Amino acid sequence: MQSTVSDKKTVFQKYGNSQYICFDRSKLGIRSLKERIHDLGLSNILPLQNSTNIHPVFHTIGARAAYSRLQNNAVILMMGAHVIRSGVQRFIIDLMEKGYISCIAMNGAGVIHDFEFSFVGATTENVRHYIQKGQFGLWHETGKINDIVSDAAKRNLGLGEAVGMAIEEGDFPNKDISILAAGYRLGIPVTVHVGIGYDIVFELPNCDGSAYGSTSYRDFLIYTKVLESLEGGVLMNFGSAVMAPEIFLKALSMVRNTAKQEGRQIAKFTTLVCDLISLPGDFHREPEKNTPAYYFRPWKTILVRTVLDGGESFYFQGKHAETIPQLWSAISSL
Repeated sequence: MQSTVSDKKTVFQKYGNSQYICFDRSKLGIRSLKERIHDLGLSNILPLQNSTNIHPVFHTIGARAAYSRLQNNAVILMMGAHVIRSGVQRFIIDLMEKGYISCIAMNGAGVIHDFEFSFVGATTENVRHYIQKGQFGLWHETGKINDIVSDAAKRNLGLGEAVGMAIEEGDFPNKDISILAAGYRLGIPVTVHVGIGYDIVFELPNCDGSAYGSTSYRDFLIYTKVLESLEGGVLMNFGSAVMAPEIFLKALSMVRNTAKQEGRQIAKFTTLVCDLISLPGDFHREPEKNTPAYYFRPWKTILVRTVLDGGESFYFQGKHAETIPQLWSAISSL
C-alpha cells in the first residue's frame, strides 16, 4: 500500500527533514587498535639511503624540481595512500625539509596510515579477515581523527593542517615519520581530499560529515592557491588514479581562469606520473575512448590534456618503494 501524505509527515517528524531512516551508529562495537592484527609496522619504514640505480627520468625531474625551487615555482607531490604504506616517509620528509616540495596532496586513507603509524607504530588491517567478522575499520584510536576534524571545522582550519598540528604537538611516539606533522612544522601545505564514505573513519559514531566537507574543501582551495605558481614548476603524481587527476583538473582550470584575466598563463610546466600500470611509448597521445586505458585518468589528464599548451610530461612504471627513493637520490646528487 502506498504511503499517504500524512504518513510521510509522521516520518518527517520522527527522522528530521529526510523521509529516509539512517543507520544507527550507536549500536556499533568499537574495539581498540591494540587488539588489531597489523599488516605493516615500523620495520616497513625504509632507511634514508641512495638508490644504486637511478632511471634518467628522475634525473630530469630532479633537476627541474631544483630549478623550480630557485625560481619560487611550485613543486607539487600528489599521492595515493599506498605511498605511505610503501615506507618512503623519510625520503619525502627530507625533500620537504630541504625545500624541494611546495605542497603535498593526499586522500583520506593517507591521513589514516600517517596517523596510525605516528600513534601506534603500525597500520593496515587484513580486510578479508576483519570484514568477515564485521570489525573492519571499527577502531577506537583511529576515530580520534574525527575529533580533530570536528575541532578543525570550528576553527576554520584545513584537514591536513589540523591533523598535522595534532600529531606534531601531541603525544605521538613516531611523529618523526609523519608527513602531516612535517608539513605543519615546516609550513608546507599537506592537503587532504576526501570522498565521503571512502575511509574507515566514516564508519565511526563520532564522524561529522559536514566537518569533513568544510575542512577538505578548505584544503582544496589551499591546493589551488599553490597551483597559481605552477608556471615553470613541476607536478608529480605517485599512485593516485582518481583523486590526483580529478582535483588537478578542476584546480588548474580555476587558476588558468584568473591568470588569463591578469594577462598571465599557466601552461609551461612539467608533470610526472609514477604507477604500476604499463603504458605504451606514445603515452603523449590520448588513448582511444573505446579502450579501457581511456579511463585511467592520470594518462589522459596529467600526461596529455593539461600539458598541451607548452608543458611536458613523463611516465615511469614502478613500485613506490623504488621510485620515491630514486627521485630523492637524483635530487640529492645535484
